[in-house]
Amino acid sequence: MTKGNINVSVENIFPLIKKFLYSDHEIFLRELISNATDATLKLKHLTSIGDSKSEYGNPQIEVKIDKDAKKLHIIDQGLGMTAEEVEKYINQVAFSGAEEFLDKYKDAAKDSGIIGHFGLGFYSAFMVAEKVEIITKSHKDEPAAHWTCDGSPEFTLEESDKTERGTEIILHIAEDSTEFLEEGRIGELLSKYNKFMPIPIKFGMKTETLPKPEDAKEEDPAPTQEVDNIINNPNPAWTKQPTDLEEDDYKNFYRELYPMQFEEPLFNIHLNVDYPFNLTGILYFPKMTNDLNIQKDRIQLYQNQVFVTDNVEGIVPEFLTMLRGVIDSPDIPLNVSRSYLQADGAVKKISSYITRKVADKLKSLFNANREDFEKKWDDIKIVIEYGMLSEEKFFDKADAFALYPTVDGTYYTYEELYNKIKAKQTNKDDKLVILYASDTDAQHSYIEAAKAKGYEVLLLDSPIVSHLIQKLETTKENISFARVDGDHIDNLIKKEDTSISKLSEEEKTKLDELLKEVIPAEKFSIQLEAMDSDASPFIITQPEFMRRMKEMQQTGGGGGMFGMGNMPEMYNLVVNTNSELVGDILNTKTKKKQERLINQSLDLARLSQGLLKGEELTNFIKRSYDMIK
Repeated sequence: MTKGNINVSVENIFPLIKKFLYSDHEIFLRELISNATDATLKLKHLTSIGDSKSEYGNPQIEVKIDKDAKKLHIIDQGLGMTAEEVEKYINQVAFSGAEEFLDKYKDAAKDSGIIGHFGLGFYSAFMVAEKVEIITKSHKDEPAAHWTCDGSPEFTLEESDKTERGTEIILHIAEDSTEFLEEGRIGELLSKYNKFMPIPIKFGMKTETLPKPEDAKEEDPAPTQEVDNIINNPNPAWTKQPTDLEEDDYKNFYRELYPMQFEEPLFNIHLNVDYPFNLTGILYFPKMTNDLNIQKDRIQLYQNQVFVTDNVEGIVPEFLTMLRGVIDSPDIPLNVSRSYLQADGAVKKISSYITRKVADKLKSLFNANREDFEKKWDDIKIVIEYGMLSEEKFFDKADAFALYPTVDGTYYTYEELYNKIKAKQTNKDDKLVILYASDTDAQHSYIEAAKAKGYEVLLLDSPIVSHLIQKLETTKENISFARVDGDHIDNLIKKEDTSISKLSEEEKTKLDELLKEVIPAEKFSIQLEAMDSDASPFIITQPEFMRRMKEMQQTGGGGGMFGMGNMPEMYNLVVNTNSELVGDILNTKTKKKQERLINQSLDLARLSQGLLKGEELTNFIKRSYDMIK
């Protein structure tokens, strides 16, 4: 038996490991199972090239709890180690790594979750164990070795009578970590980190029902048998070639990833690249809502089938964090800080590759079945619109599949829309005006007025629409967007001015003074317009710029610097000088009746915009009944 001190200058490294890495102590199981997986895959490689005389067979990894003895066992049938290798890899390499780690990351360790980055994986065991044993038998024809360490720099190393190839690690669980002796807790961690590890992982036994024998009676119970409980799927869908998968395979894998999701995904994107980096994965478009705060953290990041994180910001472009699925890349470091990832060159390439791949897939879906794509538009538009805003390359590609629906349910691409409305909706300054509504019920009368002129009205109702149209106006040539209730329709798309007012200049001045006496100037800016005599007498609109800035501020960005949030709501009141009622107001003899007609007309215009509420609405209804009487 050899006794010795681990060659390490830091006096007692184990309390330091425990202290600095404590916030993440559950990952010890991931690290130990990753090591066991590596040992098994290395053996597979050596046997395949003839460098090992050992039979590979069908190895598995086993996790066992011995609650009474307070022990947790992790057993593999992999490469194993000789006593010399234990001395080298456990006592020397890992500890020099530990020292480097402590030198470099002492202050930042808690944030970085950097364990594993310096060969520290094995030593994560000391975060939960007061003593660790390794019993290991190499695939080479050499005696087995038994290493023991109680968390001080002292260790013992002796021969063992283990006869089967592989390594068993025994953790004597510390008093403050007894949660790791609970079956439920270990099961939860295996499911979280090791669900798709490439080697089968056994955790206990389970009962399996067998088919009944042919001569069995109906009331006879079906026979059962105890079988190994394999908790993982070693061959998940993303590790296969897209040509080997059917639509059902993708749907089944989605259910495996998200057992609590009852809605089917809309479609999937299979990622598969081996140059200039390695990356595989499957992304799913779930049904989306207009809520931008919907659950992110849905895409799971793996490194060689080992779960790393479900917080993928910085790796996946932000607009795609609303998707679900899996990304697996050996080029993404297993345990490093977020800031490191975001600055990493490989990670940036991965991000732009994913953006391109998603854009290409959307384009091919649109081209293959436009009708189906249009049906799904409402469920996916928030991702696409967000992508157009935040990723320049995606914006350029989106022209091929981004849709602009009208209030009547027709869908146009930008080019189709441009060609359709160019003749009618170009104003006198040769600018194309794209009309849109955000609420078909609230803006019904404005929409009808626009349609009566033969204009198309888009329905753009997502929460980021103000940002998006701003982006389109600055990118596309000579266009502007105008919400259909932003002004009277003739003012939204100004043609050559042919309208003639029935009122003289003197009458207009008199009307303007009269209106300003009754209508509060802090709420309404009065505009006298000569319109069709059958158009509404009073129309309330909100200036496009002001409304847009307020909306942009509500969804973040734009307008904050202008202090729009503190500005009072200001509206335009467009008064039709050719309306019969407006003529009546002007010619009414008594001041009281004039006021009553103005207030009633203003309240009707406010009512049509949903601006009449509370006490004012109650008074309006009462006043209207009095008029009927």
